[in-house]
Amino acid sequence: MDIEIIVATHKPYKMPTDPMYVPLQVGAFGKKDIGFLRDNTGENISSLNPYFCELTGLFWAWKNLNAEYIGLTHYRRHFKGKHTGSSKFDRVLSKSEAEALLASTDVILPKKRHYYIETIYSHYAHTHYERELIATRQILVENYPEYVPLWDKVMKKRSAHMFNMCIMKKEKLDSYCSFIFDVLDRLNQKVTVSDYDDFQARLFGRISELLLDVWIDHNHIDYVEVPVMHMEPVNWWKKGTSFIKAKFFGKKYEGSF
Repeated sequence: MDIEIIVATHKPYKMPTDPMYVPLQVGAFGKKDIGFLRDNTGENISSLNPYFCELTGLFWAWKNLNAEYIGLTHYRRHFKGKHTGSSKFDRVLSKSEAEALLASTDVILPKKRHYYIETIYSHYAHTHYERELIATRQILVENYPEYVPLWDKVMKKRSAHMFNMCIMKKEKLDSYCSFIFDVLDRLNQKVTVSDYDDFQARLFGRISELLLDVWIDHNHIDYVEVPVMHMEPVNWWKKGTSFIKAKFFGKKYEGSF
């Protein structure tokens, strides 16, 4: 199988050695070259990276790669394989493992992230800004009414496929990206980020996480889930306390964990 998975990064970082992984400098527009492929080449939206995050990499892959299967992971998050080893990089999903999974499905997604005491909607509204959800739904009402019931259903759930991570057959990626980038372009025209801090301004990358399951469910896409492996330690105390402050005291998130 011809599989290319971009690894979105904004800084020099160790990369998986499997040749199916393609390190890509995202937000490369106007930035120093760090030795990887850059998302400001070919057809691109690299300048939107402060708002679209790793999606500038996904857009680049969609428009510029011609592999049978195309995917996206992050420099600090990868799909976890079944191999063992002393280094986390020894345990990243390999091409042979990906091929075995894709032999029976067209899409690989990360295992769902569970929120337990919050719905997807309430968690987003507490940690970010509800007006973005309202605007997104209105865009669907006006342009994709067939997706609205699925949006409402996903918003009431307590788990979702997050991180914008995926591996898809090219035809599926064409459908998915055509949908999300049209919605996000319309959202970009509705939402003003001038009063947002740098972290909250990255809203388009977050809204796309919510749109993934909407697209998956509406189109009855068959998929398999693979665990996500964090390459760096997660500050669970900071993450947990920030979650509580957002839910009960209205304190918006100020950064990633």
